[in-house]
Amino acid sequence: MPAHPRVAVVTGGSRGIGRQAVSRLAADGFAVVVGYAGARDLAEEAVKEVTAAGGRAVAVQADVAEEREAAGLFAAAESEYGGVDVVVHAAGRMHLAPIADLDLAELDALYRTNIRGTFAIAQQAARKVRPGGTIITFSTSVVGLAFPGYGAYSASKGAVEALTLILARELRGRDVTVNAVAPGPTATGLFLDGKDEETVARLAAQPPLERLGTPADIAEVVAFLASPAGHWINGQVVHANGGII
Repeated sequence: MPAHPRVAVVTGGSRGIGRQAVSRLAADGFAVVVGYAGARDLAEEAVKEVTAAGGRAVAVQADVAEEREAAGLFAAAESEYGGVDVVVHAAGRMHLAPIADLDLAELDALYRTNIRGTFAIAQQAARKVRPGGTIITFSTSVVGLAFPGYGAYSASKGAVEALTLILARELRGRDVTVNAVAPGPTATGLFLDGKDEETVARLAAQPPLERLGTPADIAEVVAFLASPAGHWINGQVVHANGGII
């Protein structure tokens, strides 16, 4: 590791796409702050994996929708590693139900994490990310696919897309890029939860590549956007879905 590595903050870093992004960025030489909500054991496993490979990582618990806790992730990055260069906001919540049957309490909980949480992290990132850095949020290809049952989730991610594109323009002159990654069906616990085999098989057959995405597929997109090679991509929603749309 270099004496002064580039530094990444990854929310939702204990599992799924966030966990894979932690490993991938660490392999590229980033020191990583692994943000997690409640799965301390999984976050610590992610840290051990990075350090065992010779990298640097620390786990920090934070409810991304709480302003002080969101700020704590960035304070940890600054105290441990000296600053922040890349933010990957992978933390999210999903609840599926037809719009007519949706429990509005579930809607409130989903919006608290996906919208308020994204705003809280985006605010900190806009203040803290150093020149040459990048901010990566997460949307979903379902915003365009309009699958029944995804009304609340898609609406929350549509808001994420809007704030991402506006933030990219608000950071004019800072040399900081801001993009959203919009995965298609991806084999994570969040996606697979509650789906029967028939549903999973049907969704896997939709892309021309005829399979579900993997967290590693999405982490490669994250790594590219975080690298100098991806720095000319800015203010975009990058659909990583195997060609569904």
